[in-house]
Amino acid sequence: MARFPGLSNFEKSVGAKLRQVTWGLVLLLCLCAGIGYAMLYSAANGSPEPWAWRHVVRFAAGLVLMLGIAVIDIRLWLRIAYPVYAVALGLLTFVEFFGVSGFGAQRWLDLWLFQLQPSEVMKIALVLALARCFHGLTHQEVHRPVMLVLPLVLVLAPATLVLRQPDLGTAILLLMSGGALFFVAGVRLWAFGAALAAGLAAIPLGWPFLHDYQRERILTFLNPERDPLGAGYHILQSKIALGSGGMFGKGFLAGTQSHLSFLPERQTDFIFTMLAEEFGLVGGLTLLGLYVLIMIYGIAISLRSTSHFGRLLGIGVTATFFVYVFINMAMVTGLIPVVGVPLPMVSYGGTALMTLMIGLGLLIGVYIHRDVAIPRRPGAVV
Repeated sequence: MARFPGLSNFEKSVGAKLRQVTWGLVLLLCLCAGIGYAMLYSAANGSPEPWAWRHVVRFAAGLVLMLGIAVIDIRLWLRIAYPVYAVALGLLTFVEFFGVSGFGAQRWLDLWLFQLQPSEVMKIALVLALARCFHGLTHQEVHRPVMLVLPLVLVLAPATLVLRQPDLGTAILLLMSGGALFFVAGVRLWAFGAALAAGLAAIPLGWPFLHDYQRERILTFLNPERDPLGAGYHILQSKIALGSGGMFGKGFLAGTQSHLSFLPERQTDFIFTMLAEEFGLVGGLTLLGLYVLIMIYGIAISLRSTSHFGRLLGIGVTATFFVYVFINMAMVTGLIPVVGVPLPMVSYGGTALMTLMIGLGLLIGVYIHRDVAIPRRPGAVV
């Protein structure tokens, strides 16, 4: 080992960083993934195939990836934030011409060994790019509308491409995560009011451009009983399953709505409904409590960071995680129209899971490098 002192120093550095990992956060993620395994096992009627076993393998690979990302110097992520965003935007553009279609949407790229959904990659790339952008602005500059043009373009460009796929749920997630970073960066509240007013004014103009199924989903959200055996079937069955679970549920593998195939997409979008049916209100609140603890970790880590970039990056990842949870749970309970957003660590899906693990690796990295000073101006050197 003495012949390779550089390697020895590298190993010591990695070991020191791994000892600083927030293992409590890792434990919470493992508990959520364990719940996901149990629900996917139940969704397959008591079999680890085809979903549960793959979910565990992917989560294990994601843990290794997450820890590997966490030990990388946070200043490197600052330097490559824009290139990462450019690659993600390029992949989204590539989908326009060479994407693989499925379930009425063109969202995937076929990479032979696996299919990649670039919109998932963009969720983290956007957080990195916005954190990098706002890190280079002073507090006074953030209050100047002209300085918000670049951040707005960073958000609206991928959101527009995602809407064209079409994927309304991911587009909303990008807008909400971006909005959270605008707020944390110090953008004045009147700007949010103006954006909200513009969005509401654009609804009548944008309605004709929506796909037929998207308009149907919105109308069904307003009145699910208008077509109970058609467009309203999914949400009505979801509400029935939620209500039938009661306080403690019907028991593991005993959910009638899911196991009799009344509940659609029980392994992905509606997996929380199946959890509530089998484990009741107690089971649903338990998972929600784990999510709340993860988000508390995220906020605490962000506030502990010395650098502005670290704070923005941590809040951005935490906000993205929150939006995942909020949209999925609000969707299956009928609070918002049905859109395709998975439940973090629980729903089946490879790209979404890996994207979240990468984001959480960045969050843990913010904690490990919490005392690293990063100058606000891009050209300065620490």
